[in-house]
Amino acid sequence: MTAARLAALVAATLATGLIAGLFYGYANSVMPALNQTDDRTMIDVMQKINVVIINPVFMIGFVGTVGFSILAAALHLGKDQRTTLIWIGVGLVINIIAFAVTSGLNVPLNDQLAAAGDPSQIGDLAAVRADFESAWVRWNIVRAVLHTLAFLVLCGALFVSGVQQGKASAAAPAPQVTQGQYPGQPGAPTYR
Repeated sequence: MTAARLAALVAATLATGLIAGLFYGYANSVMPALNQTDDRTMIDVMQKINVVIINPVFMIGFVGTVGFSILAAALHLGKDQRTTLIWIGVGLVINIIAFAVTSGLNVPLNDQLAAAGDPSQIGDLAAVRADFESAWVRWNIVRAVLHTLAFLVLCGALFVSGVQQGKASAAAPAPQVTQGQYPGQPGAPTYR
């Protein structure tokens, strides 16, 4: 069970870190670069990004921020894992809030931009851009900060889990070896 717990916690931490990095990248490069383009280019590029980003690699990471965190929490139920579970629970709550920001605020803005249609056919490009860009950038920064905080908390969970595992290993009784017995000989104790 220890390997499954660790694997789930690592998966939750990795997914959260990847998504935090993606949204950080938008905040620090993609959106500032698009801000320097004309209205048609900005709308056209964001419409294309919003289509291509819906792919299995992104979805595993994005849904995994919550899904893997839930799995890690479920595998850490029990009083001997309580401290790690608290850290995972905090990370999970933050990931759920960030997931809600994306689903409830950024995605509707993406849908609104897609509904505007082909940029070459939009009558008032500046109005479409104004309705989208500043709100989308603001909510992207919020979700980037939230996922980054969740990543830090899940890193804390990994650290606490390692400390707990170390204490458990140190408290375990050492195997007894009798004189003349060596590991691997018949009747000798096995080490695990």
